[in-house]
Amino acid sequence: MLNMQPYQDPTYFVFLLIGLLPIAVGLMYGRRFRIYETLISFLFLLLTFGGVKWEQGVALSGYILFEMLLIYGYLAYRKKKNNTFVFDLAVVLSIIPLVIVKVSPLLNNGKESIIGFLGISYLTFKTVGMIMEIRDGIIKEVDFKEALHFLLFFPTISSGPIDRYRRFLGDYKKTPSREKYLELLDKGIWYIFLGFLYKFILAYFFGVLLQPKVSALALAHGGWSWWVVAYMYVFSMNLFFDFAGYSLFAVGTSYIMGVKTPMNFNKPFISKNIKDFWNRWHMTLSFWFRDYIYMRLVFFIMKKKLLKSKIAIANVGYLTLFLIMGFWHGITWYYIVYGLYHALAIILCDAWLRFKKKHKEHIPHNKFTEAFAIFMTFNVVCFSFLIFSGFLDKLFFA
Repeated sequence: MLNMQPYQDPTYFVFLLIGLLPIAVGLMYGRRFRIYETLISFLFLLLTFGGVKWEQGVALSGYILFEMLLIYGYLAYRKKKNNTFVFDLAVVLSIIPLVIVKVSPLLNNGKESIIGFLGISYLTFKTVGMIMEIRDGIIKEVDFKEALHFLLFFPTISSGPIDRYRRFLGDYKKTPSREKYLELLDKGIWYIFLGFLYKFILAYFFGVLLQPKVSALALAHGGWSWWVVAYMYVFSMNLFFDFAGYSLFAVGTSYIMGVKTPMNFNKPFISKNIKDFWNRWHMTLSFWFRDYIYMRLVFFIMKKKLLKSKIAIANVGYLTLFLIMGFWHGITWYYIVYGLYHALAIILCDAWLRFKKKHKEHIPHNKFTEAFAIFMTFNVVCFSFLIFSGFLDKLFFA
């Protein structure tokens, strides 16, 4: 049986074209072929999690069963009561599989957990989001088939973008007009072609052709050198074009299926400050962390009156948020430092924005200062990616 990671192999796109063609034709004529969409979703999931990765397929099946039971169990309870402890327990239980997967390599000499599978993080984000919205009373009912389609939506299952349950159903449950669908189809095809440029040309150039050579030269020189700076920029470009390319494939495929999955990137390297950057980079992840962690933590601190200063509350929120994000990427020093680095950068950014607001009449604002802000932000971000890459660990501690 064939096994392919989504959007990595040209053959995958051939299968994708064949599978999506009947869906596109149906939608152009105002019809959704639900049974066919379900069948195609199953086949693409089998293509990703079958064959030599059958163990991941078993893990995925067990995970979905566990999370669906948890969602329905908490929904039934929420209809009767709204106890905070039960809500907290439901959230903790929903993230336990992900925690096990993240901690296992640390405890088992780098060996992956048997319950891990491609995309477990993004499914966990979806599940936790559903539980929190059930708690808030936003989600009042959960249809079994619709929830499965949401969680197992194959274009985004491996690496996002992270959609929201109600937003997804708003698209999936209706059939767009012919005019609306032709717009989606046009954009979807454009995103896929742009994804080819990003992932298979630009990411190949930076990641396959340049990065190994620059890495070797930086290691050969040892310590800090201009080759380390070169590696920082090359890695940053590769990271962006590879992930943005993947995201464009996922969004484009979703659009062709009549689902307007949120975009993940919006020209992040022209950001004017670090907060602007996080509103442009991996947007569905940053917005998820903002809505479900940062805002709720800030509200909790204010409600319990743990801190009086709004600035202190915001700073605690940033530190907590980015520490969690760092640990989510992996339990290594450079991921944790990466998280702390961004927390500190945003805290300093907030302080500067407050100062700028008070002294705006004395601080010039023109094209030069704007360009300088973009240049500074770009370099601050690229240095964070150098930390994130783990290259400094090889350079100084290997």
